[in-house]
Amino acid sequence: MNEFHRIRRLPPYVFEQVNKIKAKARAAGADIIDLGMGNPDLPAPKHVIEKLIETAGKPRTDRYSASKGIGGLRRAQAGYYERRFGVKLNPDTQVIATLGSKEGFANMAQAICGPGDVVLVPNPSYPIHAFGFLMAGGVIRSVPAEPTPAMFPALERAMMHSVPKPIALVVCYPSNPTAYVADLDFYRDLVAFAKKHELILLSDLAYAEVYFDDAKPPPSVLQVPGAMDVTVEFTSMSKTFSMAGWRMGFAVGNERLLAALARVKSYLDYGAYTPIQVAATAALNGPEDCIHEMRSVYRQRRDVMVESFGKAGWEIPPPEASMFAWVQIPEKFRPLGSLEFSKLLVEKADVAVAPGIGFGEHGDDYVRLALVENEQRIRQAARSLKKFFDTADTTLHNVIDIKRAV
Repeated sequence: MNEFHRIRRLPPYVFEQVNKIKAKARAAGADIIDLGMGNPDLPAPKHVIEKLIETAGKPRTDRYSASKGIGGLRRAQAGYYERRFGVKLNPDTQVIATLGSKEGFANMAQAICGPGDVVLVPNPSYPIHAFGFLMAGGVIRSVPAEPTPAMFPALERAMMHSVPKPIALVVCYPSNPTAYVADLDFYRDLVAFAKKHELILLSDLAYAEVYFDDAKPPPSVLQVPGAMDVTVEFTSMSKTFSMAGWRMGFAVGNERLLAALARVKSYLDYGAYTPIQVAATAALNGPEDCIHEMRSVYRQRRDVMVESFGKAGWEIPPPEASMFAWVQIPEKFRPLGSLEFSKLLVEKADVAVAPGIGFGEHGDDYVRLALVENEQRIRQAARSLKKFFDTADTTLHNVIDIKRAV
């Protein structure tokens, strides 16, 4: 039997190769310190869980919900945008609740993309940014990921040399995986570029609240005057409230684009379980102590990782935001590429990381480290890495020639 059309467009899932080695090592009794998947280990806020328990089992809550989200939840998200960004949203037409930002992004791709449509996507970038459009039949053209003025000449070249003309541009700041952060000046130029070229602007703001300089909270592109004309922005409760498994996110912005998303979603789902939506409403409307505590935990873990890994011989550029560090592979191991290096770390150091190649070919000299283990475990990982680095020349000489590996 021939492989299915959409499956042919998807390469093997790189992270699964590391996961298999990780599972095999654990089955053999290894204590693997997992810095690979960005899966928050912090508990959801107590008052949010209490609201979930209070609501579950009440009459009518087991029924189908609203595909675009219950009214109270959409109003709460609009309230959050006004408090945090000074952006006013109409909760009836400019806010849609999604089953996590990933689902919202993928269904937006289905809503706006036709066969052969070209979309500009940063490389490296979170996989759904590219593969959501590939699954919708689109074509991806890679553009730089770093939010600097140098991006715009590259974007102009991409527009000039793409046939047909691109329909959309994807951005993600704070970025997964690179942890880059954009400022409002960059967003102003980005909105002007999108309007000049009649592009839809899709902004992934899932890490809006995971930042480490209290004086510099990451902005929303919707703060730029006129951005609403061309933009949809995606946010998530996964990291802000440590509610990853609850699958609750949002798409906000341009009414016409959101109407298209709502129409697609109406054929696919009836929204999240109502008690989850009620609890999510309580999170957005409730106290923010839990958000400050989350930031503090990730900041402390970041600092411990930078210090301890540095002592182990692996320099970690301190990320300004996100729950990730984007780290170049040590020079000695760089010829292996990120996938083989990641496999080696599991096998030889009991440490799992995410290979950069999984985020695009321009990420192959890097790995992504997630701040999802406690400080003690991060220091333990550093000790294991130091031991591996110090002995690699002798322990690996009969396994793989590092200098000649390709």
